[in-house]
Amino acid sequence: MKWTWLAVAIVVVLTGGVASAQAPRRGGVIRVGLDADTTGMDPHGASAAVDRHVYQNLYDKLVDINQDLQIVPMLATSWTLSNDGKTYTFKLRPNVVFHDGTPFNAEAVKYNFERMLEPGSFRRSEIILVQKATVVDPLTVQIDLERPSSALLAVLSDRAGMMVSPTAARRLGRDFGREPVGTGPYKFVERRPQDRTVLERFDRHWDKTAGNVDRIIYRPFTDEQARTANLRAGEVDIINIVPPADIPALRTDARVKLLERLGLGWAGVWVNTGSGALSNRALRQALNATIDRVTLTRVVFGDTAAPANGPFPQGMLGYDAGPNARIPERNLDLARAKLREGGQPNGFTFTLKMPPGRVPQQIAQVIQSMAGEAGIRVNVEIVEFGSLLSQMDTHRYDASLVSWSGRPDPDGNVYNIFNTGGGFNYSAYNNPRLDALLDAARILTAPDLRRRAYADALTIMNEDLPYIFIYWPKEYKAMTPKLQGFVHNSDGMIRLRNVWLNP
Repeated sequence: MKWTWLAVAIVVVLTGGVASAQAPRRGGVIRVGLDADTTGMDPHGASAAVDRHVYQNLYDKLVDINQDLQIVPMLATSWTLSNDGKTYTFKLRPNVVFHDGTPFNAEAVKYNFERMLEPGSFRRSEIILVQKATVVDPLTVQIDLERPSSALLAVLSDRAGMMVSPTAARRLGRDFGREPVGTGPYKFVERRPQDRTVLERFDRHWDKTAGNVDRIIYRPFTDEQARTANLRAGEVDIINIVPPADIPALRTDARVKLLERLGLGWAGVWVNTGSGALSNRALRQALNATIDRVTLTRVVFGDTAAPANGPFPQGMLGYDAGPNARIPERNLDLARAKLREGGQPNGFTFTLKMPPGRVPQQIAQVIQSMAGEAGIRVNVEIVEFGSLLSQMDTHRYDASLVSWSGRPDPDGNVYNIFNTGGGFNYSAYNNPRLDALLDAARILTAPDLRRRAYADALTIMNEDLPYIFIYWPKEYKAMTPKLQGFVHNSDGMIRLRNVWLNP
């Protein structure tokens, strides 16, 4: 089978993102081009990766990660762990205020943990081991766990560590996301759906080196070509996702600086295991066996992605775990055998939903063609990203092309997604054996023991296929050379707190 109609010539450029040694300048507006519209501004009630780019600048976290994926202080200046591994004690930064002028302190941290543990919170399953938060003194908070958690600090480097104003959250209730209040270097101004989200400098931020520009404007460009064209034309200063086909031209374009790192995320096909055409495991296995990951990755991404076998990309603990470390090969004989086992010897039909964009369309076309050779008919449907997430959350789909942006600890790449009742368990998946392994991996501290647990978990996932892992994308950012001080982390988040513009 030839795929010349999709062939993409890719040139990979190994460049790094480092903070500039120049003195920061004040003033100006940074314009960010996003691959989709933001869906909401409440970090405890959101699931979209695109929102996290805004959150990085609107909210401070208890801790953050650096370029080496090490945990570093932010709102928590230091922490200690009890000998039994079940109690964290955080010392908090003094003289921090929320955007509404109320103080950040231990009481605020206690409130945030209690809010995240409420039913319906997307963060609940991420911090489910937390039993209680106790105020020791105004700048000291104690977090007691049901059992040790090797992943807690990594979890707190993302949305679970983002602190919201208790005063605003109590006043606004479920409407908090419409008027969000954090402690970040930029505060919320407005959100116009399908148009823009706007932040402006918060002059009372505790870090006087942060918040260098007057405003940040986030604009959605679901069309990859439009996103890149606006960057080249100077209409935006940085884009969050760089189309693979545009990378060679961007590399030689003096108007653009291109950065590359190994990523933390995974991508492929989310599958509804609870109902619909792919609720039959044998039929999921049949579809999986039709996919040639090496060919698909090469023709769509070139060298900008790697074929995947699971949720742990290269460099992450679990990447080479167990016998399933090899990349699955295409096997049409196996696909046909699984179709017979699933009671559909002549094939079946399902709908593959995807967000708008050239790359998702290319992936869908390749899957459609490959599956068709085994008699599996794939109907492709394009759905606005926010609506697609809503449909997945309520399990109103067969399969979906939606990726996971990645977390620094392997727990963040698997637990909340595939554990029964997990906040992102869009697959409606339930396997007690997997639950037990993921729980064990959370409390183990020895890397070899965690790796063994993830190896066994990977075996189960590749049998049950709640998600068909296809590729691991590399992490790219493209920006104007005028943007200074940007640090490119593997999690792909656009952190602008210490960034400035040169004229």
